Amino acid sequence: MSRRVTDTSSPLRSHLRTTADAYDSVAVQYADFVRDGLDGFPLDRAMFAAFAEYTPSGAPVADVGCGPGYVAAHLHTLGLSVFGVDLSPSMIAIARERYPHLRFEVGSMDALAVPDGSLGGVVSEYSLIHLPPHEVPSYLAAFRRTVMRGGTLMLAFFESEQDPVTPFDHKVVTAYRWPVDEIATLAAEAGFDEIGRMLREPHDDERFRRARLLLRAR
Repeated sequence: MSRRVTDTSSPLRSHLRTTADAYDSVAVQYADFVRDGLDGFPLDRAMFAAFAEYTPSGAPVADVGCGPGYVAAHLHTLGLSVFGVDLSPSMIAIARERYPHLRFEVGSMDALAVPDGSLGGVVSEYSLIHLPPHEVPSYLAAFRRTVMRGGTLMLAFFESEQDPVTPFDHKVVTAYRWPVDEIATLAAEAGFDEIGRMLREPHDDERFRRARLLLRAR
């Protein structure tokens, strides 16, 4: 199914192009790395289950920065009507090949061409981490534009134990770690109330603690 879900009429800003090109260059390796999806991550799966339960029934959900599509596929198994969007054409090609029953489109997560308040939820699975920190509030505002009142937002990111926001050498392209309370405050300013949060220790092959925020649009 090919329905345009993002506004791709203007050129990508330079840092978005850098991110898209970086993920294009490692798409196959990255997709293989995450092939097992959420296996072995029970706390993460529990947060997705909560997201599915809180999301208004029947309303569409956007997986923004969807990569090779494994999160969208998991959300689909939880009964959600989900589509995926990613900057990387190579990632989208892999997602379409692996999950042909789902819809995936190339585009920017801050330019979803959907009516205001039409989504039941948005999942941002480590997709805000590559943004310059000063741009994060505008993306949260864009999410709020698309999510209906009472809809849900799930944010996953790497935790920073101290202020300020901390850049690090992500294996693909520069990324940022965030204090959980700071992201929660920015989300609140954008129009989301916190439902709950998860903070877990890194697994053996991970460097940093992982955080998730589950929020409701007011």
